[in-house]
Amino acid sequence: MKLPSGKDSSKSKHHSDVSLVRVLSQQKQLKSRLPWYYAPSFLLLWVALFYAVVIPLYNRLPDGISIKGESLNPGEFVAERAQRWLYKYDRIGPKVVGSVANEVTTVAFLVDEVENIRTEMRSHLYELEIDVQAPSGAYMHWNMVNMYQGVQNVVVKLSSKGSNSTAYLLVNSHFDSKPTSPGSGDDGTMVVVMLEVLRQMAISETPFEHPIVFLFNGAEENPLEASHGFITQHKWAPHCKALINLEVAGSGGRDLLFQSGPNNPWLMKYYNQNAKHPFATTMAEEIFQSGILPSDTDFRIFRDYGQVPGLDIAQISNGYLYHTKFDNFEAVPGDSLQNTGENALALVRAFANASEMYNPEEHSEGHSVFFDFLGLFFIYYTETTGIILNCVIAVVSLVLVGCSLLRMGRESEATLGQILIWFGIILGLHVVGFFLSIGLPLLMGVFYDAGGQSLTYFSNTWLVIGLYICPAMIGQVLPLSLYYTLRRNDKISHPNHLHMSLHAHCVLLALIAIILTAISLRTPYLCMVSMLFYAAALLINLISTLHDRGYYWVLIVQVLQLMPFLYFCHLFYMFLIVFFPMLGRFGHSTNPDLLIALICAMGTFFAMGFVAPLINMFRWPKLILLGLGVVTFIFSMIAVSGVGFPYRAKTSVMRVHFLHVRRIFYEYDGSVSLNDSGYYFDFQDRRLYYPLEDTSLNLTGLVSTESDCSKYLMCGVPCFNHRWCKTRSSSHWLPRDEPVAIPGASSLQLLSKTVLDSGTAVRYSFEMSGPPHMSLYIQPLDGVTVEDWSFIRNILDEPQKYSAPYHIFFAYGKDSTPLKFHIDFAISSGNFDVPVFELGFSSHFVSYDFDRDAVGLQFISDFPDFAHPMEWPTLFERYVF
Repeated sequence: MKLPSGKDSSKSKHHSDVSLVRVLSQQKQLKSRLPWYYAPSFLLLWVALFYAVVIPLYNRLPDGISIKGESLNPGEFVAERAQRWLYKYDRIGPKVVGSVANEVTTVAFLVDEVENIRTEMRSHLYELEIDVQAPSGAYMHWNMVNMYQGVQNVVVKLSSKGSNSTAYLLVNSHFDSKPTSPGSGDDGTMVVVMLEVLRQMAISETPFEHPIVFLFNGAEENPLEASHGFITQHKWAPHCKALINLEVAGSGGRDLLFQSGPNNPWLMKYYNQNAKHPFATTMAEEIFQSGILPSDTDFRIFRDYGQVPGLDIAQISNGYLYHTKFDNFEAVPGDSLQNTGENALALVRAFANASEMYNPEEHSEGHSVFFDFLGLFFIYYTETTGIILNCVIAVVSLVLVGCSLLRMGRESEATLGQILIWFGIILGLHVVGFFLSIGLPLLMGVFYDAGGQSLTYFSNTWLVIGLYICPAMIGQVLPLSLYYTLRRNDKISHPNHLHMSLHAHCVLLALIAIILTAISLRTPYLCMVSMLFYAAALLINLISTLHDRGYYWVLIVQVLQLMPFLYFCHLFYMFLIVFFPMLGRFGHSTNPDLLIALICAMGTFFAMGFVAPLINMFRWPKLILLGLGVVTFIFSMIAVSGVGFPYRAKTSVMRVHFLHVRRIFYEYDGSVSLNDSGYYFDFQDRRLYYPLEDTSLNLTGLVSTESDCSKYLMCGVPCFNHRWCKTRSSSHWLPRDEPVAIPGASSLQLLSKTVLDSGTAVRYSFEMSGPPHMSLYIQPLDGVTVEDWSFIRNILDEPQKYSAPYHIFFAYGKDSTPLKFHIDFAISSGNFDVPVFELGFSSHFVSYDFDRDAVGLQFISDFPDFAHPMEWPTLFERYVF
C-alpha cells in the first residue's frame, strides 16, 4: 500500500477543511432561516388582511337617509324618496324603445314627477323648463348605420334667476331598458338619483351659477340614439360645457368613475374635492376605452359628437342581473342609492359653480392619472406629472438598489463583481418567475377550456384562489426557491441573498414602468406606487443599518408594503367583480378563463411581488410551494364537480338570446326559394348550448349557421344589431315545424326603378314600415357597386373600412311614419334588366306589445330555471332586385 506524500496529505486536509467550512456555513444559513411551519401563518396573515380590510371597505356604503330624517339632514340626498320613485318606475315593466311602456307610460311618469318637483321649488330663486324632445337622425355605430326616428328625451333645465351664465352642466341617464328587464338597476337607479338631485337643487336656498340640464334619454339600449339626438339637435346642447353621465352595469354597490375628460384635468380636481365616496381608477378608463368590453355608454356620444368633456360614472356590483328580468326594484339596495346620490349631488353642486365651465378649452391640459385608496381618499395628477413621477421614482429606486448592492459587497466576503453577477442571476430568475406567474394561470385556463370546464368560477368566485392565484404565486417564487435551495452561497449571508430577490422585483417594476410610460399609457402608476413604498423601506433600512442586521430589514419592508398590498387587492378585486358576471355575455369565440387568469396573475404580481419571495426566508420553501400546489389540486377537483357548474337560478343565470324567425326568400322572378321557421340563437358565453342539452329543452336539430354563409345573405339570419351581426357565422339555427306567427304588420315596397341621367347607374326607391325595430341588409351582386343612397354616406366614403353586406338599422319611438329611402347602383355592364342586388329586410317585434305564439311560449317555458332567455318574433324577408 502506497502512503500519500506530505504534500498530498496537506492538500487533502485543506480540501477537507474547506468542505467542512462550507457544510458548517450551509448549516448555519439553514438554521438562520425561520422554521417552515411559520410560513403558512405568514401567508395567511396577508389573506386575513384581505378579508378583514379590503372586503369590508369595498362593500362599505353609507346608511340611507329616510324621508323622516330629512329635516335632520338638510340639503342631503334622501334615498327613501328615490326608492319610492324607483318602485313606480319598476312597476311599469320592461321599457323597450317604441313600446307603450317606454314612449307613453315612462315619459308621463317622468314629466309628472318633474312637475311635482316644480311645486316644491323655490320659484323666487329658480326657473325650471321641461322639453320632451323627439329627434330623428343617424350615425355610424361600429359597422352599422344606426338610424332613429322620433325617439324621446325628457329634458329639464334648472337655472338660477340671478345668473346670466350660458354655460350649462349636462347630467344624463336613460330610462329605456332591454327586453324582459324592468331596468331598475340599468338605468332606473340613475333616473331616480337624477330626480332627487334635481329636487335638492330646486329647493336649495343657495343659488348656483350655471344652468343644469337633466337629460332623461329614452333610447340608450338601441344603442345610444337618444343621446345622439340631443347633442346634435337640441337647442340647449350647444351650451353644454361639462357632463356627468350616470350608468349602471349591474344592480347596486358603489359607483365607479371609469372615464373622464378627455383632456380636462380640472374635472378630476372637482371630483377630488367634492366626491364623498371616491371610487375611481385610470386603469379602468384605459381598459374600457380599449374596446375589449362588451359595453358602451352615452359618454362616447357626448364626447365624439358634442366635444363635451365629463365624467362617466357607473354602479358595477352584481352584474349577474344586468339586462335580465331579475334587475328589479328588490335587487337595488337603498344604501347604494344613498352612496351614488351623495356623490352625484356633490358633483352637480360643484360643477354648477365651477369657473372653468365658462371656457373649458382654456383648461384643456391633457389626460389625468387618478385613483382612490380603498374609497378613503382620492389622488389625481396630470399625465405629464405622471410621466415625471414614473421616471423619477424608477431612477431613485434603481439608485437605492445599487447602494444596497454596494453595501452588501462591503459587508460580505464577496467582491462587488461577484455581487453583481449573483444579482444578475437572481434578476434573470425573477424575470423567469414573472413569466411563469402569468403562464401557469393561463395554462390552467387553457386546460379547463379544452376540457369543456370554462367559467367554473362564474357563481363560486372563490374558486379562483386555488385555480389561478396559487399557480401565480408558485410561478413567481419557484425559480428563486430552486436557486436558493440548490445553489447555496457561503460568501454572502442568506438575508442579503434574499434581499436581492426583492431588489430584482423592484428593477423589473422600474423597467416595466419606463417602457409602458414611453408608449403613453397611464396605468404604469401601479408600478410607481409599488416602487415608491419599497424605495422608502430600502432608504430607511440603509440609513438605520437594519439593512445589515440579518432579517430585520424584512420588518420595515413588510410594514410599508401594507398600503400597496391593500390597494392592489382592492383594485384587482374590483376588476374581478366587474368581469366575473360580464363573462356570461362575453361571447363564445374567446376563452374567458384566460382573462380571469390574467387578472389574477397581475393582481398577484403587484400585491405579492414584495411578499411572496419571502417564502424563502423559511426552511424548506419547496414544501410551502408543494402546499400551494395541493391547494390548486383540491380546488381543481372541486371545480370539475357540480360546484363548478357556472349557473344558478335567479342569481347568476345563463343568458340565452334567440329569435323566433319566419324566413321567406324571394328570387328575382318573384318565386319563393325558402319559406321556413326556426329559432335563431346567439349564445352569449363560452359554453354555448351544452349546459342546455340534458334539460327539458329540446334542441334536436340545432346546427351552426356557418355552412349557410356561402348560400344565404347574412348567413340566413336576421341579426339584430352590430354585435349579433359580428357573430352571425358562428350562430345557431334550430328548425321549427310550425310556422312562426308574426304578431304585426310590416312592409317593404319598391316604389320605382329609375335609370339616372348618367346612364351608368340605376336608382331603386323604397318605402319601409313595420315594428319599432327593423333592419336592411344590402348586398350588391358581382359587377355592381353602391354609388349613392339616402342614408348617411360614411360607409360609401370609406370603402376600405366597410364592406358589403351593408347593415342599416332603423328604430323609432313615438313616430311610426314609414321610411322612404333610395339606393343608387352603378353597373359595369350597363345592363339594368338583370339582377342587381340582394336586399334583406328584418322586422323585429321586440317588446311585449307583441304576442309570442303558443309554440314559442311553450319553447320558452321549457328552458331550465338557470337559463334566462331574451327573445322576440322576427320576420326575415330576402329579395333580389
